[in-house]
Amino acid sequence: MKVLVANRAEIACRVLYTLREMGVRSVAVYTEVDRDAPHVWLADEAVDLGSPDGYLRAERILEAARATGATAIHPGYGFLSQDAAFARACGSAGITFIGPSPEAMVALGNKRGSRRTAEEHGIPVVPGALEGDTLDAVRAAVDRIGLPILLKASGGGGGKGMRLVREPAELAEAFEGARREARSAFGDDRLVVERYVHPARHVEVQILGDGRHAVALGERECSLQRRYQKIVEESPSPGLSEGTRRGLLESAVRLATAVGYANAGTVEFLVGPDGSHYFLEVNTRLQVEHPVTEALIGLDLVRAQVELAHGGRLPDPPPSPRGHAIEARLNAEDPYHGYLPSSGKILMLEWPRRPSVRVDSGIREGWEVKPFYDPLLAKLIAWGHDRETARRRLVEALRETTLLGISTNQSFLLQVLESEFFKQGATFTTTLEALSWSEPAVPEEVAAAARGALRSSAAGGSPTGLPAAGVVSTADPYTPWLGLGGFRMAT
Repeated sequence: MKVLVANRAEIACRVLYTLREMGVRSVAVYTEVDRDAPHVWLADEAVDLGSPDGYLRAERILEAARATGATAIHPGYGFLSQDAAFARACGSAGITFIGPSPEAMVALGNKRGSRRTAEEHGIPVVPGALEGDTLDAVRAAVDRIGLPILLKASGGGGGKGMRLVREPAELAEAFEGARREARSAFGDDRLVVERYVHPARHVEVQILGDGRHAVALGERECSLQRRYQKIVEESPSPGLSEGTRRGLLESAVRLATAVGYANAGTVEFLVGPDGSHYFLEVNTRLQVEHPVTEALIGLDLVRAQVELAHGGRLPDPPPSPRGHAIEARLNAEDPYHGYLPSSGKILMLEWPRRPSVRVDSGIREGWEVKPFYDPLLAKLIAWGHDRETARRRLVEALRETTLLGISTNQSFLLQVLESEFFKQGATFTTTLEALSWSEPAVPEEVAAAARGALRSSAAGGSPTGLPAAGVVSTADPYTPWLGLGGFRMAT
């Protein structure tokens, strides 16, 4: 077996580390702006894709697989990971696509199709309309379900093509704006209409399927978002009753089983103030926040993906969650000035080394962050026997993180994690944007230390000595990280 990783940065490093652990040969791909990226030298071989859009060029990636003799492709997340045509092309080329079948991706891969599938199998959905392709259709939906509503792009997620409409006068402008953004982001300007549920929690369920059966590996709370982009995730959700949790897990398994889902996926839901849950969408790929689940159940989900794609069996019985885990996304952006993306050279980088703290990253000291791709730099994940222990560990890990040279959201993450609303578990989809945030002052002694560190770095001082990319983890006393899997290849 030889696996080509059709992605970059943090997720490419994440997959490559698991392939190394499995003893599987690997191929990285890179573009002209990623020639010196850490994922390039983590692989056994690497292939140049040329221009910055190379990660979206399916034929170039297939050519790289053929040229290197790769027998499988792991798509990571983003880029081509949810492209059914790419998955189908892999199959036609005799290359194993490490993900669900093209048919399952078509059935669940866009909001319109997945909502229809959910309705057909009795899974609750937010009241709305499958088709909002004309202004008249949207107005008809509003007449039926009332305002406020959300307009959503049918063909994608991440907040692109999404508009909240509270007043009738806003409808026409929001409709045109959502269509325009959806067309630009996904090449598909079709919209769906949903009633706006408020206050709501965004809760998702990790599933694994083998094409016949499916299992749920617990839920993740992903409510803390800015511009519909998640920044903090945790498991278990602090706001669910056991009845609501059971309903979520059962709905996710029923949906996955109904379409014969194989491999890893995530079923996303809204949970209303009364505990009712509503299906949102399915991400037919590995999620950014998958380490939260790994921390609780001790399974390497990337390894599970690889083995399921090659005939592996589901864990029987599924592992039970233990403790609590929280993840924070460290982004190259300025959260105090409109989340403007940041770029530049990383002059100093040091990750924390703490019990039960893991860092997944795709950066290194001296590397230049360029403005072509997603701003995610790294993910810090902390585990604890209870939520407060996990929260404190993550706070200390962020405090001990040194990343100089570019703007990041590090201070903002600390503010969020130390806020009273987070400590109390009062986390909803509108929580962050309903509050005003001011940039904390930097103590002079900290600024002086930073200036000294930068002078030392510029003068060629020694590096930190810590791993610059991949997974950094220790465990105390329970080991909720990688290499504990119950997966075995089918014989």
